[in-house]
Amino acid sequence: MPRLEFWFEFASTYSYLSAMRIEQLAATRGVEIMWRPFLLGPIFAAQGMTTSPFNLYPIKGAYMWRDMDREAARMGLPPVVRPDPFPQNGMLAARVATLATGNDWQAAFVRGVYDAQFARGLDISGPDVVSDVLSALGQDPVPILDRARNDRTVKDALRATTESARMLGIFGAPSFTAPDGEVFWGNDRLDAALDWVT
Repeated sequence: MPRLEFWFEFASTYSYLSAMRIEQLAATRGVEIMWRPFLLGPIFAAQGMTTSPFNLYPIKGAYMWRDMDREAARMGLPPVVRPDPFPQNGMLAARVATLATGNDWQAAFVRGVYDAQFARGLDISGPDVVSDVLSALGQDPVPILDRARNDRTVKDALRATTESARMLGIFGAPSFTAPDGEVFWGNDRLDAALDWVT
């Protein structure tokens, strides 16, 4: 079965759109999705940025929020709620998504965190929202959050994934990589990425 790696950052607006539609699109093409949570902060820092480009360039940010409104409506998603502050700190959620790799609840967890942030305007930086998402999936949040906070293996795995993204030339999210190393960037390139691997 063809595979596509989906590189996402919880603070990324367009990653939200991709996460909410990627499984259905991939299923129609017979493509397996590998979910790759990573952190854009270190990648942005290496480029000399201290925050999201959508904050650094207000005109670009205003366009992005309007585009998000249009795309959410087109996809049948709830109206987008701008999180405050933006971008949110998704470190804890990214660690949980990392330790969920290989588990059947990983994708649902990712979608749940994105829904909490961009459809309900909740703060995903602390444990409360992440815990609620886990509970809704039938997972016991206490041991999972303990591992996400304290397990060196989980922390190192997220660092390694972020470094892998950098080495692949990924500079933003969402990004998609094919087994041959081809990189596609942006929610609007998801169909092209799926076509490429098939």
